[in-house]
Amino acid sequence: MDLYIIKEGKSLRCGYTTGSCAAGAAKAAAVMLETGKIIDYIEIDTPANIRLKLEVHNPIIKNDCASCAVIKDAGDDPDNTDGIEIYAEVKKRDDGKIVIDGGKGIGRITRKGLFGEIGDAAINPVPREMIEKEVNEVNSNGYDILIYAPQGESIGKKTFNSNIGIEGGISIIGTKGIVYPMSEDALLKTIYMEVDMLEQKYGLDHIVLVPGNYGEKMSEELGINEPRVKISNYIGDSLLYCYNRGFKSITLIGHIGKFAKLSIGVFNTHSRVCDGRMEAFIYYLALMSAPISLLEKVNGAITAEEGLNICIEEGYGQVLKHMERGAEERIRRYLKDESVNVKVIIYSMERGVNIC
Repeated sequence: MDLYIIKEGKSLRCGYTTGSCAAGAAKAAAVMLETGKIIDYIEIDTPANIRLKLEVHNPIIKNDCASCAVIKDAGDDPDNTDGIEIYAEVKKRDDGKIVIDGGKGIGRITRKGLFGEIGDAAINPVPREMIEKEVNEVNSNGYDILIYAPQGESIGKKTFNSNIGIEGGISIIGTKGIVYPMSEDALLKTIYMEVDMLEQKYGLDHIVLVPGNYGEKMSEELGINEPRVKISNYIGDSLLYCYNRGFKSITLIGHIGKFAKLSIGVFNTHSRVCDGRMEAFIYYLALMSAPISLLEKVNGAITAEEGLNICIEEGYGQVLKHMERGAEERIRRYLKDESVNVKVIIYSMERGVNIC
């Protein structure tokens, strides 16, 4: 696909979604079924108003059906489904209806609150609309369409699907039909969906937010078993979403490297957004009346772990508790609610939690 965007000063190639693949495969199969001829390419429209010309793979025409695949191209986006084959098998109807279902490798919805009923194939509304539009252009008499992905079950295990209530394979997704590299919107939508799922299952009493796998593991070691969501670097967006959903209590558990930044009011902790780790140490040490020699020593540290070790060796290990309380204060200011029940727990990879 010859479409590029500029991200962080780099030219990155766009791709197309599993939804576009499914729509393209379904249209190509319908064309072959109607004409009896194998085709090599198919063109479809996308909600982004970008027309795609997609290569058709493994075309087969039988007496009553046709099938083929389109291979997912994620461009320069780090997408687990890049390169997966999305198949469509199409059969004729004569009642004008388009009936779409998922076969092998397409996940099934297991929780309420998603885009379909429990047991439905995980094919989102926009891809369904794309499939219907494209096959209706071929013939309006109606089709049975089965979308499947032979590699879907194994690839689905590498995605967030199980966290949001989809089991057994991948989802057919995409609101624009186009994959824009390094899309923050896609990750945030996944986080929000997971929050919604936890609300549906457990209610609004308490939620735990962790940046990643280590925070999740640490919460288990601490015996904090409430529902939890991995939020990557999107602390501010995740907090606002949980707060506005109405959660009564929020706990955040994270590494000193990320939460040092949070303690001075940084709500996106990605290094390309901000790096204020040593500045955070120096700020809290200064409030503790630490000597300038310690501030200078910490300022020369390379990692947050090193900075913390210096503080502990100099008798200022309590700086971690000050950071936790400071982070809680800044969260309340960020949410504009001084009464919000929020707790921040900071851990060290070397020393764990409850360091002081």
